[in-house]
Amino acid sequence: MALTYKFSGHESFPCKTLWLKKGYDFVANGNDFNSPDAVITLGVGKNMVASIRYWLKVFGITNPDGSISKIGNYLFSDKTGKDKYLEDLATLWLLHFNIVFLQEATLYNWFFCGLQRERAQFDRNQVLTFVKLHMIETSKQNLFNENTVKKDVAVLLQNYSLPRKVSSNEDFSSILIDLELIRQNTEGKDYYFNVEGKRKVTKEVFMYGLLNLKDNDNTIAYETIHEQLGLLFCMNDAETIDMLKELAKIYPKYMIYSDVAGIRQIQFIGELDPFKVLDDYYANI
Repeated sequence: MALTYKFSGHESFPCKTLWLKKGYDFVANGNDFNSPDAVITLGVGKNMVASIRYWLKVFGITNPDGSISKIGNYLFSDKTGKDKYLEDLATLWLLHFNIVFLQEATLYNWFFCGLQRERAQFDRNQVLTFVKLHMIETSKQNLFNENTVKKDVAVLLQNYSLPRKVSSNEDFSSILIDLELIRQNTEGKDYYFNVEGKRKVTKEVFMYGLLNLKDNDNTIAYETIHEQLGLLFCMNDAETIDMLKELAKIYPKYMIYSDVAGIRQIQFIGELDPFKVLDDYYANI
């Protein structure tokens, strides 16, 4: 997990659908983002080069040291990649999980797992205020830069929500729009978490997230699951509980869902590789 707060690096560009594959290939072929030739090789401007590098990192496609990660190869390898061109909705859910859970881009976790607990509807200034107050509470107010966070909020919203005014097809190319997690009200000023109308998260991706949340623990309280995973996927209590019950039926050798005397929790009774869960999904599409 990231130990520092980061609200910049994207150069004010949302992540375009094809950028992760383009960036993956660039790194896989031994290229260097710091090279003067990067602009020519990637076919984009200098600021976009920096932005692609940033999105590779925050989506977990590259490791902090710039090398390709396991999930990067799993998805984008020319030979073995499961969904190189992001054609399956489950892959978008997986990328959404990564950017929120890994916290390399601080705002995304605070937004989905923090702000969403406080309000269903919001405007940009309310997100800005939420970030500022959170940093004050953690004695990091000296790191708060209003203009930087304002740009980060704008880019996050571009990544997830359809534009009200469309000037070109490029406006529809942001990477996570198809999840329909955030929508604008008809006036175009306020936004809301689209809990009821979102696309349904793929159960294998939820299980992948649960196994990552588990880490070395064998028991996870429901409250922890809902606050760190249910909210991440914009799920209400009923949806989260139904998902856990369904997964307990699908993976009875590995997990048990219990609700005794009002204490709800998941117990893991076996070891399961998160990538084996993803394999089960991608083998059947």
